[in-house]
Amino acid sequence: MTLASLRSMFMSQVIGTSMGCVISPCVFWLFYMAFHDIGITGTQYPAPYALVHRNMAILGVEGFSALPKHCLTLRYAFFIIVVVINAIRDTAGKQRAKFIPIPMAMAIPFYIGSYFAIDMCVGSFILFVWQKINKKKTNAFGPAVVSGLICGDVIWTLPSSILVLAGVNPPICIKFLSRTANAKG
Repeated sequence: MTLASLRSMFMSQVIGTSMGCVISPCVFWLFYMAFHDIGITGTQYPAPYALVHRNMAILGVEGFSALPKHCLTLRYAFFIIVVVINAIRDTAGKQRAKFIPIPMAMAIPFYIGSYFAIDMCVGSFILFVWQKINKKKTNAFGPAVVSGLICGDVIWTLPSSILVLAGVNPPICIKFLSRTANAKG
């Protein structure tokens, strides 16, 4: 698709993997030093993947008996719902299918975390408006722009943790609270 040579793609993967072997432990150490509550549920960096992988390991060792009481029933029900929604999308035609949600897109925030749902919503709105303004450019550059927005959000966590280590506080802080939490505080 990119018309790049196989050799250059392979070398890019080798270089990227090598860099990841050095950079990932350094970034982990940076996060570990900057945030003393990393991995604790309810904090800024709860490490949701750690909980997912831990539970998958428990499930692999103990089997289905480790699952909550009605978990398998719910899993089967949601599987059927997803198949039905996808079948409806496939048979509805292009004009109607764009109004039917994609189950995979709805599942991403459950796996990654709720903070990502806000980014996806804002990005989808930007893409929607851009498509209304210039459909041809949106079709050509939309995936690259959306990928850049997602990566930009991920990449910002590194400078953010460096600023926390340096003791720099942001000039303002936006926090969304429930009505009762806002009344208390």
